Amino acid sequence: MLYTNYWMLPDGIQEELPHEAEQMESLRRDIIDLYRCWGYRLVITPLAEYMDSLRTGSGTLLDLQTVKITDQLSGRQLGIRADITPQVARIDAHRLKTDGINRLCYYGRVLRAKSMSLGGSRSPLQIGAELFGHQGLDSDCEVINLMLHTLQTCRVDNIVLDLGHVQIFRGLAKQANFSESEEKAFFDKLQRKSMPEIQAWVAEKSQEKSLSDDVAQMLLALPTLSGEADILTQAEQCFATANEAVKQALAELNALVQRLLQSTQNMAIQIRLHIDLSELRGYTYHTGVVYAAYKVGEGRELARGGRYDNIGEHFGNARPATGFSASLCHLFAMGDYQSGHDRTPIIAPENKDNDAALEAMIQQLREQGETVIRHLAGQVDHSMPQGQRYLVQQQGQWLVQAQL
Repeated sequence: MLYTNYWMLPDGIQEELPHEAEQMESLRRDIIDLYRCWGYRLVITPLAEYMDSLRTGSGTLLDLQTVKITDQLSGRQLGIRADITPQVARIDAHRLKTDGINRLCYYGRVLRAKSMSLGGSRSPLQIGAELFGHQGLDSDCEVINLMLHTLQTCRVDNIVLDLGHVQIFRGLAKQANFSESEEKAFFDKLQRKSMPEIQAWVAEKSQEKSLSDDVAQMLLALPTLSGEADILTQAEQCFATANEAVKQALAELNALVQRLLQSTQNMAIQIRLHIDLSELRGYTYHTGVVYAAYKVGEGRELARGGRYDNIGEHFGNARPATGFSASLCHLFAMGDYQSGHDRTPIIAPENKDNDAALEAMIQQLREQGETVIRHLAGQVDHSMPQGQRYLVQQQGQWLVQAQL
């Protein structure tokens, strides 16, 4: 490699320069403070763990996304975390060991083998919140509202909240008596929303498995049930002969939508609800409501989450759970966040005479949260930004002055 290439970073790996880094750190603090005000306690998870722990209950995709190394001490396989959620679930199930409700939040860098989106980061700064120990509408609603308030803190406006429920698909697959391979095949076609393929596949399976007309029509209707909140009324009609699992999932989703319509009315950002009953993100580990937030006109999600009950089963403590995560870098890029502490620095002169009053003034200003930069001996700075403030001595007193 030529020396001129030493500065290059791997594809999908980025760094933040001072101004952007300061703004993002201020945003991170504001978000963590928001979570604290909602009762969510901060945990900091390890960068690497044994793969046996990281892949537990997280599905095949996360396993493929995890960068693996060999532990030089034990010889066992380690994984650099690609998602913090399984780590937080382990902490709840194994370290905290409670049957009550746990509200936990987190942040940290993750590393992924491939970017989750075209041109996206392989090492995002992940931030999120999880609620463990409650199975029901209240916790789903709370976590979704917290996700929306996170976007509000980032000053991201014009939000589309996409909602779905994986039990609708699972219930229909069970009613159709699909095998595991058949369920996967239908799932793949459903995610591509290829109606000609879906129609041909359902027709073929109807002949092979003698599917009733009702079940076939419900399978064909599933990819078309997408739209505003009133699409749920149409879904209830389409799934009138569905099994109890499907009807219960529809009822849960409808109740959640009504509560969200009410809770988002007084928010400072504009939010539109969108229902998509064939949206099955995280299907391999989610067990109920799934959701994602998008900015209007943008294809990449801002935040995503859902319910994943029994996540702690492999750690000896099966727990209902719901939560969400987001990339702080992406939230910052999509929002209009400005730190309230972004004040211009104060330039202090060189203290040639060891003036105690000058030292005391510098200390006082720093204790008040001001940035005070000392002018060093022999320093020549021809690129000093405009609008700086300066410490000057007037009539024996040190004062802050806007211009020299």
